[in-house]
Amino acid sequence: MQTILVTGAAGFIGSFVCERLLSDGHRVVGVDNLNAYYEVSLKEARLARLAALPTRQYFQFHKLDIQDNLAMERLFSEQAFDSVVHLAAQAGVRYSLDSPQTYIDSNITGFLNILQGLRQQRETLGLTGAHQAAEGPHLVYASSSSVYGGNKSSPFNEDQATRQPVSLYAATKLANELMAHTYSHLFGIPATGLRFFTVYGPWGRPDMAYFKFAKSILAGQTIEVYNDGQMARDFTYIDDIVEGIIRVLELPPQPQTTGDADFCFEKLAPHRVLNIGNHSPVMLSEFIQILEGALGKAANKRFLPMQPGDVPSTHADTRQLETLTGFAPTTSLSEGLKIFVDWYKSYYG
Repeated sequence: MQTILVTGAAGFIGSFVCERLLSDGHRVVGVDNLNAYYEVSLKEARLARLAALPTRQYFQFHKLDIQDNLAMERLFSEQAFDSVVHLAAQAGVRYSLDSPQTYIDSNITGFLNILQGLRQQRETLGLTGAHQAAEGPHLVYASSSSVYGGNKSSPFNEDQATRQPVSLYAATKLANELMAHTYSHLFGIPATGLRFFTVYGPWGRPDMAYFKFAKSILAGQTIEVYNDGQMARDFTYIDDIVEGIIRVLELPPQPQTTGDADFCFEKLAPHRVLNIGNHSPVMLSEFIQILEGALGKAANKRFLPMQPGDVPSTHADTRQLETLTGFAPTTSLSEGLKIFVDWYKSYYG
């Protein structure tokens, strides 16, 4: 049994990761601030699901904010973690246009507190330097496909340049990758960033398009379709995301000999980034048709231009993930949306 910290434990992905880790026989310490970005009752219902599990005695929940550096210092000083799955963040591209400070506080300051906590724990264990990375806790953290910005090359692969984010949300996620690499280099923290591609499924986030579309279609309200439906997304079902996280968590990166004459250090930091997506993008217009079929009801559509911060297409190259773990997401959109719709109707009546 390992003790694993999961931040964002009341969130969409975080609650599923907690459930999987508990079912695998681990002790889970969950952290979430239960903010009101979307309905708190949904977050509380996710926690209630965890509290009803047969292994609930191994789940410990703390309501705290990762921005609170003193609370995070205390958490890391009071408990030793074998691994950390960092999923807490302020999500949403469009919301970052209206509330930019929230993204800096949560995604930058909050992430720094996680890195500092891991640095503190390594120092307590007497671990210093990248050469001892395999002996310390592995950090797996959420990045995003948004770091690719307006990159036209498709599919997106991890070796492509990510110098031109087109939203503040994307910029904070790119900053997370740079921060994690720096701490891996300086303090030997093994870290893996996962670039998620449009995660969907039951118990999901109400601010996501598929969730808002379902609500509006069932209510007979008009849905807003951006870029006239000519946008493609690599929709990835929640179970595939969780499977990828669990497999990666068990495989911490090791410092590697660089072999690069232009790099002044002999070893590369024990840090990597991996795409995790369904490697099968679907046009927004087709997505709506599939959702209509699952709901058994047609949508009233209002076509609008592309919104600031959006990109026309995302497409994950997942070969590195598959090579490392032997796994790549495969759940079809029609299968995943049917499960989501069944849950939605059951939960919201």
